[in-house]
Amino acid sequence: MGREHHARRVFEGVKRAFVTDPAKRRMTEAIPIVDDALAYRIIDLAMRIGAAMLSIGASAREVAQATLRITRAFGLKKAHVDVTFTSITVSDHRDGAGSPVTLMQVVQSIGADHQKLQRLQALVDQIERGMELHDAVTEFHRVRRIPFMYREGIVVVVSGLLAVAVALMFHASWVVLLSAGFAALVVAAAQMGLGRARVPVFFSQVAGGIVLTAVTALVAWLGRMGVEPFVDVRANLVVAAGIVLMLAGVAVVGAAQDAIDGFSLTATGRILDLTIMTMGLVVGILVGLQVAESLGVGIPVPSNEIMMGPWPFQLVGALVIASAVAVINGGGPRIIGVSTLLGALAWVGSFAFERLVDLPSASGAFGGALLASLVGSVLAVKLHVPSVAVTTAAIIPLVPGAALFRALLSIVQSGSEADHLLVAFGGLLDVIMIGIALAAGATLGIFLGAPLRVRLSDRKMRFLPAARPTSGAGTAPLEIVPAEPREIPTEPLPDPVAEPAGAEEPPITRPFDVSDLRDER
Repeated sequence: MGREHHARRVFEGVKRAFVTDPAKRRMTEAIPIVDDALAYRIIDLAMRIGAAMLSIGASAREVAQATLRITRAFGLKKAHVDVTFTSITVSDHRDGAGSPVTLMQVVQSIGADHQKLQRLQALVDQIERGMELHDAVTEFHRVRRIPFMYREGIVVVVSGLLAVAVALMFHASWVVLLSAGFAALVVAAAQMGLGRARVPVFFSQVAGGIVLTAVTALVAWLGRMGVEPFVDVRANLVVAAGIVLMLAGVAVVGAAQDAIDGFSLTATGRILDLTIMTMGLVVGILVGLQVAESLGVGIPVPSNEIMMGPWPFQLVGALVIASAVAVINGGGPRIIGVSTLLGALAWVGSFAFERLVDLPSASGAFGGALLASLVGSVLAVKLHVPSVAVTTAAIIPLVPGAALFRALLSIVQSGSEADHLLVAFGGLLDVIMIGIALAAGATLGIFLGAPLRVRLSDRKMRFLPAARPTSGAGTAPLEIVPAEPREIPTEPLPDPVAEPAGAEEPPITRPFDVSDLRDER
């Protein structure tokens, strides 16, 4: 008997080394049965909050997590979320307790509004801490009706300031600074007018590229004619500054993050949108260059790479660019402050990798974006700001606007000479590699900062069973749950009571009042 027992134990030990033990699988927890009417309201609220976050720039993973946090907080622990670029679907199978509930809403992108995104994330936190469903619905509609934080005139002026800051990083003369600011003001005003007329963004980018090239050609022509003070000015910096301005709204971080997180449809839509916007800018610049060549006011290709200015000018320019991007994207004072700090940090990281470690430009951009996004994702939790807001603003100073324009200008003026054309396309490939490095560094920093963010918050993290890596599709292998469970409402909803005559109009339908705004957390 002893030998048989010993042999059985050895056999079981060897078996456990190759086969999983079903007895050690975690037991299924009890799931509360939520009334059907209440489930509809919970799913509707979660879906609407997720759709609002997606429409103003949140990543698909953030949207999915926020939606599941809301449904889980109100007792729907087995809800499913499907996020695409244009829609969000939330479903609860009801676990055999009733008919399945599935709701879908089409999402229309309205542009970045990071202040509203910050308030929506704060609302999700309040729901997890115990906010009642009716109060959550009322608060959501109040937040949804909040207009963009800044007036259009302020956004146009800040756009001009951003272009001036880009030229400042190259230590440009005051003539170039004023020209870049003027061109950016015209581009921002033109694109804003085209947006009001519902012109597609592709043609808006084409118009902006043509305006930038026209101003640059005019400055270069005045310099060749000997008109003071345009003699010996670097007119190419005018277009370089405008390129950075027009690419500031491209959600490259969100697109890369969705692709890495496995949200393939959303990533595909955002990458296509990003490509359309970039191609519109490229087409506009190429058309402007061709027209300028035909009119005899062409822009000469610089013989050497346009070098950056002294480091103090670069640092000041990076600070101004990051803060300006935060304003253009609708960030509040707290977002602007963090973005400015991270913009300087990204520049310092890129400068250190390129100059001190002597790495290529793409590697320096990757290191700067990684450092800024890692620190920014951690600060975002402590300061209650969206990580995508501060990360996007931080990496814009590293966008290679001057290199992109030089490559496009070389392509136009290369003619039929194959050697010159290959050199031009080589420069364009370098620009593409820097863009990919910026997106990869920013996304990797957000991913690496996830465990730190969870430790600093009031949630705990647990690992889900990892799927076999046969495809990039899927979701992240982390699940974030509240540290302390809240009481789950399971009773049916009461019948609605008619409002008495003369009662105050509910906050969901009454016009927006600025007094409804609360202080930022």
